[in-house]
Amino acid sequence: MEPVLASTLFLTLLLIVGLFFFIRASTKDRTETVDFSTPIATVSLLEQLQTYFESRSYEVANLNPDKSEIVFSGVVRASKVLAIFLSALAAVGLGCIALVLYTLSPNLQPAILSSLLLSPLAGWFYWQGANRSETVKVTIRTEKQTGDSSGNSRTHIRVCAHRDEIAVLKAKMNLEPSNATA
Repeated sequence: MEPVLASTLFLTLLLIVGLFFFIRASTKDRTETVDFSTPIATVSLLEQLQTYFESRSYEVANLNPDKSEIVFSGVVRASKVLAIFLSALAAVGLGCIALVLYTLSPNLQPAILSSLLLSPLAGWFYWQGANRSETVKVTIRTEKQTGDSSGNSRTHIRVCAHRDEIAVLKAKMNLEPSNATA
């Protein structure tokens, strides 16, 4: 085997390994816990949160007034566009390895080219793993501000949810990050 072909094969195998982990990561759980602070009163904030999450197809799954905690539940659907994109990426990756293997061994052409038929499995894998139930856990705590004689208080919110859901919530409700622990 020529050094050029050997190095090309090695780099293409690295591409396939990276592609495998990229496809596998498409279904990974990305749950985070973030603390926010807002001047909105607790009751009003609860109403706004419930309206917000219901508009995003979540339902109240559990309400625990003793812990000031509310859990929303909803089903996250897989993206058709991402499934097609992952299948296309797999086809390109498998096409690259097929081309390199064909260059090394031209007599295996039918078997090598048939590996391209595996590319739709990437979209199927994503589709199976991405359709899942998601929960959003919100804990609320009101705290009177120190040194403030006017009686103003801040509401601290701890949200445990998918990172994309947290980003949208932060933007829609204009929440400020907080260093306080709930």
